[in-house]
Amino acid sequence: MPLPLVEAAALGVALRPMCDADLAFTTALYASTRAQELAPVPWPEEAKQAFLAQQHAAQHAHYQQHYKGMDAAIVERGGTAIGRLYLYDMPGEVRIVDISLMPEARGLGLGGAMLRDVLAAAAGRSVTIHVEKNNPARTLYARLGFTILDDDRGAYHLWEWRAAP
Repeated sequence: MPLPLVEAAALGVALRPMCDADLAFTTALYASTRAQELAPVPWPEEAKQAFLAQQHAAQHAHYQQHYKGMDAAIVERGGTAIGRLYLYDMPGEVRIVDISLMPEARGLGLGGAMLRDVLAAAAGRSVTIHVEKNNPARTLYARLGFTILDDDRGAYHLWEWRAAP
């Protein structure tokens, strides 16, 4: 589902297809989403970075295996990569496989604008996303009308948004 940006485009956000050359960026992006979680761990910084790189590689392999054909996009603003948005089309459903932004791009309304663009483009289909139970973005998903569909998924909840009838 190539996503037409409207609201996010008005904020200077653009999407481009991800390529292998973006793996260094997505590794750094992944690490930025885990920095707070690893902060209290008494490992040397090099060990933390090696661990995060390994975790990113495992996540990337999982996405490639379980979401073949997903639309993997790099989020850019002003020509600079600031995040990623991975979408997967399924019958009757759009799965947000991943949406994440670098720390300097968080809290500016960009993620919310991209999510509203996803919801607008869903064309009557539901939109789902797995969200970690301690992810602060839960409040954003709730404001957008997502509800927890399945709360028995370990560290994650499966959230769902449905268009109004």
